[in-house]
Amino acid sequence: MKAIALTRYLPIDNPESLQDIELDIPMAKGYDLLVSVEAVSVNPVDTKVRAPKALVEDEPKVLGWDACGIVIATGESVSLFKEGDRVFYAGDISRAGCNAEFHLVDERIVGAAPESQTPDQVAALPLTTITAWESLFDRLAISLDADNSQRSILIIGGAGGVGSMAIQLASRLAGLNVIATASRPDSIAWCEKMGANEVINHHNDIATQLSELGRNEVDYILCCNDTDTHFDAMVEVIKPQGSICCMVDSRESLDMNALKAKSVSFSWEFMFTRPKYGTEDMIEQHHLLSEVSRLIDEGTLQGTLGKTLSPISAETLRAAHAEVEQGGMIGKLVVSGW
Repeated sequence: MKAIALTRYLPIDNPESLQDIELDIPMAKGYDLLVSVEAVSVNPVDTKVRAPKALVEDEPKVLGWDACGIVIATGESVSLFKEGDRVFYAGDISRAGCNAEFHLVDERIVGAAPESQTPDQVAALPLTTITAWESLFDRLAISLDADNSQRSILIIGGAGGVGSMAIQLASRLAGLNVIATASRPDSIAWCEKMGANEVINHHNDIATQLSELGRNEVDYILCCNDTDTHFDAMVEVIKPQGSICCMVDSRESLDMNALKAKSVSFSWEFMFTRPKYGTEDMIEQHHLLSEVSRLIDEGTLQGTLGKTLSPISAETLRAAHAEVEQGGMIGKLVVSGW
């Protein structure tokens, strides 16, 4: 089968950073589905894993953690899917990635693809959907049953993949007042399209801008980009007994003592935690993807595809990595077709 892989960790402008290779088709066992991959998405995690470092792999390493495809074989323990089902998933960072014609994935972290979406549109959804859902409803513990009309959330980095889905989940499902951040006319418009009540600029003083909107504090904060840059602002504007969730590694130690006076809860979100450690509740990723698939088909939520490149090849994936590394993406970047 065709696959795109690396053996050395090189700058993306190096032609050897990602290479076209041939691999044997893997065999589905246990809970695994063998998926014929139709489209993949490139995320910041792909570029971070591929980033230059002094390491050489003994065997080619396949990246990619966002896919849409058709089930063509199942392991003996599979009960949720059958051959011919179109599925979507983000996969497991501790296993081979989906930048290959055929890919193995545990059914417990897979959802049935929305029927109303094309494979390109579907491939844009899983990783950011799981991250946004877990951030809001697991880490921040926002209730879907409560009346949240008087509560607010600040989503820093609203126009990216996670922010795009988080805005929708927070506003359309949880009923929160959503303040998103964006800095360009096109990204501001995108956040408003996703359902943000208000949009402010994360390059300017956040507390001042919130005050101008008549808000001195927010109940929840989801930070989708530079944790270090925004930490002090988050400490300042979070409501006493509020909650903050971040997903981007800090470069320096964060001053957790700054959160003590307000009794603020702080959590990290890493959507690979459940599959990587085989947690007892890893099937929750199947459940949430299935629910989001239903919500997209009924029109409650919308896709977040920003751009599609084709075909799936080393050359195209190098171009996709380069674009993601530049930052400033609105929505998701998908690579489609062989």
